Amino acid sequence: MQTTSVNLYSLSLLEGRSLLFAALFVIGNVLLPQLCHLVPQGGLILLPIYFFTLIGAYKYGWQVGLATAILSPLVNSVLFGMPPAASLPGIMVKSVLLALAAAYIARRYQTVSIFLLLAVVLLYQVLGSLVESAMLGSLTQGFQDFRIGIPGMLLQIIGGYLLIKFVLKK
Repeated sequence: MQTTSVNLYSLSLLEGRSLLFAALFVIGNVLLPQLCHLVPQGGLILLPIYFFTLIGAYKYGWQVGLATAILSPLVNSVLFGMPPAASLPGIMVKSVLLALAAAYIARRYQTVSIFLLLAVVLLYQVLGSLVESAMLGSLTQGFQDFRIGIPGMLLQIIGGYLLIKFVLKK
Protein backbone atom coordinates (compact mmCIF):
# COMPACT_ATOMS: atom_id res chain seq x y z
CA MET A 1 0.00 0.00 0.00
CA GLN A 2 1.50 3.32 -1.04
CA THR A 3 1.85 6.06 1.54
CA THR A 4 2.43 9.70 0.83
CA SER A 5 4.15 12.18 3.06
CA VAL A 6 2.12 15.32 3.60
CA ASN A 7 2.40 18.24 5.92
CA LEU A 8 0.16 17.53 8.89
CA TYR A 9 -0.49 20.08 11.59
CA SER A 10 -1.81 20.17 15.12
CA LEU A 11 -3.35 23.61 15.30
CA SER A 12 -4.72 25.15 18.48
CA LEU A 13 -8.14 26.74 18.34
CA LEU A 14 -6.54 29.82 19.84
CA GLU A 15 -4.84 30.44 16.48
CA GLY A 16 -6.80 32.53 14.01
CA ARG A 17 -6.14 30.20 11.11
CA SER A 18 -7.51 27.26 13.12
CA LEU A 19 -10.83 29.02 13.47
CA LEU A 20 -10.76 29.83 9.77
CA PHE A 21 -10.09 26.20 8.82
CA ALA A 22 -12.76 24.94 11.21
CA ALA A 23 -15.26 27.41 9.74
CA LEU A 24 -14.39 26.34 6.19
CA PHE A 25 -14.77 22.66 7.07
CA VAL A 26 -18.12 23.33 8.77
CA ILE A 27 -19.28 25.16 5.62
CA GLY A 28 -18.15 22.15 3.58
CA ASN A 29 -20.07 19.86 5.92
CA VAL A 30 -23.15 22.05 5.39
CA LEU A 31 -22.92 22.31 1.60
CA LEU A 32 -21.97 18.69 0.80
CA PRO A 33 -25.00 17.20 2.60
CA GLN A 34 -27.27 19.63 0.74
CA LEU A 35 -25.91 18.31 -2.55
CA CYS A 36 -26.18 14.70 -1.40
CA HIS A 37 -29.79 15.19 -0.29
CA LEU A 38 -30.69 15.84 -3.93
CA VAL A 39 -30.28 12.07 -4.38
CA PRO A 40 -32.98 9.94 -2.71
CA GLN A 41 -31.57 8.63 0.59
CA GLY A 42 -28.33 10.47 -0.32
CA GLY A 43 -27.59 11.45 3.27
CA LEU A 44 -27.95 7.91 4.56
CA ILE A 45 -26.00 6.37 1.70
CA LEU A 46 -23.19 8.92 1.25
CA LEU A 47 -22.71 10.00 4.90
CA PRO A 48 -21.66 13.49 3.79
CA ILE A 49 -21.73 15.15 7.22
CA TYR A 50 -18.55 13.32 8.19
CA PHE A 51 -16.42 14.10 5.13
CA PHE A 52 -14.84 17.42 6.08
CA THR A 53 -14.54 16.38 9.71
CA LEU A 54 -12.20 13.62 8.52
CA ILE A 55 -10.20 16.05 6.39
CA GLY A 56 -10.00 18.74 9.07
CA ALA A 57 -8.95 16.40 11.86
CA TYR A 58 -6.47 14.43 9.76
CA LYS A 59 -4.77 17.46 8.25
CA TYR A 60 -5.06 20.07 11.03
CA GLY A 61 -5.40 18.11 14.27
CA TRP A 62 -7.91 17.23 16.93
CA GLN A 63 -8.98 20.76 17.84
CA VAL A 64 -9.97 21.74 14.29
CA GLY A 65 -11.50 18.28 13.85
CA LEU A 66 -13.47 18.44 17.09
CA ALA A 67 -14.81 21.93 16.34
CA THR A 68 -15.89 20.71 12.91
CA ALA A 69 -17.37 17.49 14.34
CA ILE A 70 -19.51 19.30 16.89
CA LEU A 71 -20.58 22.35 14.90
CA SER A 72 -21.40 20.66 11.58
CA PRO A 73 -24.36 18.52 12.72
CA LEU A 74 -25.70 21.33 14.91
CA VAL A 75 -25.56 23.94 12.14
CA ASN A 76 -27.13 21.53 9.64
CA SER A 77 -29.90 20.63 12.06
CA VAL A 78 -30.68 24.25 12.93
CA LEU A 79 -30.57 25.53 9.33
CA PHE A 80 -32.13 22.61 7.45
CA GLY A 81 -33.65 20.24 9.99
CA MET A 82 -31.25 17.55 8.79
CA PRO A 83 -30.15 15.61 10.65
CA PRO A 84 -33.33 15.57 12.71
CA ALA A 85 -32.84 16.45 16.38
CA ALA A 86 -33.57 12.85 17.39
CA SER A 87 -30.61 11.64 15.29
CA LEU A 88 -28.15 14.22 16.60
CA PRO A 89 -26.78 12.22 19.57
CA GLY A 90 -25.67 9.27 17.42
CA ILE A 91 -24.26 11.50 14.71
CA MET A 92 -22.44 13.64 17.26
CA VAL A 93 -20.87 10.55 18.86
CA LYS A 94 -19.64 9.32 15.48
CA SER A 95 -18.41 12.79 14.49
CA VAL A 96 -16.39 13.19 17.68
CA LEU A 97 -14.97 9.66 17.40
CA LEU A 98 -14.04 10.38 13.77
CA ALA A 99 -12.24 13.61 14.70
CA LEU A 100 -10.29 11.95 17.50
CA ALA A 101 -9.42 8.83 15.48
CA ALA A 102 -8.31 10.83 12.42
CA ALA A 103 -6.18 13.23 14.46
CA TYR A 104 -4.58 10.39 16.43
CA ILE A 105 -3.71 8.26 13.39
CA ALA A 106 -2.40 11.26 11.44
CA ARG A 107 -0.20 12.31 14.34
CA ARG A 108 0.96 8.75 15.03
CA TYR A 109 1.95 7.89 11.44
CA GLN A 110 2.71 11.35 9.99
CA THR A 111 1.56 10.25 6.54
CA VAL A 112 -1.61 9.59 4.60
CA SER A 113 -2.60 6.36 2.88
CA ILE A 114 -5.74 4.56 1.83
CA PHE A 115 -5.03 1.96 4.53
CA LEU A 116 -4.75 4.57 7.29
CA LEU A 117 -7.96 6.29 6.23
CA LEU A 118 -9.66 2.89 6.08
CA ALA A 119 -8.51 2.32 9.67
CA VAL A 120 -9.92 5.71 10.73
CA VAL A 121 -13.28 5.08 9.08
CA LEU A 122 -13.62 1.55 10.46
CA LEU A 123 -12.60 2.69 13.93
CA TYR A 124 -15.13 5.49 14.20
CA GLN A 125 -17.88 3.52 12.49
CA VAL A 126 -17.53 0.38 14.62
CA LEU A 127 -17.18 2.24 17.93
CA GLY A 128 -19.84 4.77 16.98
CA SER A 129 -22.24 2.04 15.85
CA LEU A 130 -21.78 0.21 19.14
CA VAL A 131 -22.55 3.39 21.10
CA GLU A 132 -25.47 4.20 18.82
CA SER A 133 -26.81 0.64 19.23
CA ALA A 134 -26.71 1.03 23.01
CA MET A 135 -28.43 4.42 22.78
CA LEU A 136 -31.16 3.12 20.46
CA GLY A 137 -31.45 -0.35 21.99
CA SER A 138 -31.08 -1.89 18.53
CA LEU A 139 -28.03 -3.37 16.80
CA THR A 140 -29.83 -3.11 13.48
CA GLN A 141 -30.39 0.63 13.82
CA GLY A 142 -26.98 1.24 15.36
CA PHE A 143 -25.17 -0.47 12.50
CA GLN A 144 -27.31 1.09 9.77
CA ASP A 145 -24.26 2.73 8.17
CA PHE A 146 -22.81 -0.73 7.49
CA ARG A 147 -26.01 -1.75 5.73
CA ILE A 148 -26.48 1.25 3.46
CA GLY A 149 -23.59 3.67 4.05
CA ILE A 150 -20.75 1.73 2.43
CA PRO A 151 -20.65 4.16 -0.56
CA GLY A 152 -20.23 7.02 1.92
CA MET A 153 -17.44 5.25 3.74
CA LEU A 154 -15.67 4.66 0.43
CA LEU A 155 -16.17 8.34 -0.43
CA GLN A 156 -14.55 9.30 2.87
CA ILE A 157 -11.59 6.98 2.34
CA ILE A 158 -10.89 7.62 -1.35
CA GLY A 159 -12.08 11.23 -1.50
CA GLY A 160 -10.32 12.04 1.75
CA TYR A 161 -7.08 10.53 0.50
CA LEU A 162 -7.22 12.45 -2.77
CA LEU A 163 -8.09 15.74 -1.08
CA ILE A 164 -5.36 15.44 1.55
CA LYS A 165 -2.74 14.17 -0.92
CA PHE A 166 -3.36 16.47 -3.89
CA VAL A 167 -5.32 19.51 -2.74
CA LEU A 168 -4.07 20.12 0.80
CA LYS A 169 -0.43 19.17 0.21
CA LYS A 170 1.05 22.16 2.02
